[in-house]
Amino acid sequence: METIAIKIDGRGVATLLLNRPEKHNVLSAVMIAELTQAAADLGADSAVRVVVLTGAGKSFCAGGDLEWMRAQMLADRAQRMREARKLAEMLQALNTMPKPLIGKINGQAYGGGVGLMSVCDVAISDENARFGLTETMLGLIPATISPYVVARMGERFARRVMMSGRRFGAAEAKEMGLISRFVMAEYLDKAVEVEVAPYLKAAPQAVAATKALIRRLGVVIDDAVIDMTIEALADTWEGAEAAEGVAAFFEKRKAVW
Repeated sequence: METIAIKIDGRGVATLLLNRPEKHNVLSAVMIAELTQAAADLGADSAVRVVVLTGAGKSFCAGGDLEWMRAQMLADRAQRMREARKLAEMLQALNTMPKPLIGKINGQAYGGGVGLMSVCDVAISDENARFGLTETMLGLIPATISPYVVARMGERFARRVMMSGRRFGAAEAKEMGLISRFVMAEYLDKAVEVEVAPYLKAAPQAVAATKALIRRLGVVIDDAVIDMTIEALADTWEGAEAAEGVAAFFEKRKAVW
């Protein structure tokens, strides 16, 4: 693995580490592929009881990789849709993985990082963590992550933060249900362990079946929904605002709006 690391302890607790600390663990094409494979491998491993998702270094995940974004500006619609589908399939693989997934949010999470948080069954952050769905600042939309984000925080709170693109802190993230609680950074490991411990006493197959049941009863995120978000993203990429917003970002200037 180039961009992630997996460690499984003797209890069956797997740590799935986003391992690009020098890049604030941004999502590249390679990381997306490796996370998809990791979800399949951990989901099929009978020795794994719980998975903890976290990031190396100072950030959990600061969104999409800049080189990936630059490549999308040069790609045609079909290629953009293929890349968007890979991201959507990765999120769905983690969302439906038959193991409890606990998010240990160690620092900032923007864009795709919020998407990763939203597929966790529970997420806990340090008190100084910062969050944001910043796509509209670039003339884009948070398309492929949106089903999971809206499922987590509901339409009312999604309207509060998904359209404006503003950043917000841990207290507001907790209010919206994006995280269950936040703690001082030095207590983050202990807080995650509190979430892990009960699963080591629960029957693994019953846990998996309950997770699947909840997903069937919850917000529908099926192939039709995923296809719709991919189409919406492709449409947005073809617009004038996306071209201007991404160009302004790389040129380190303000967009015309």
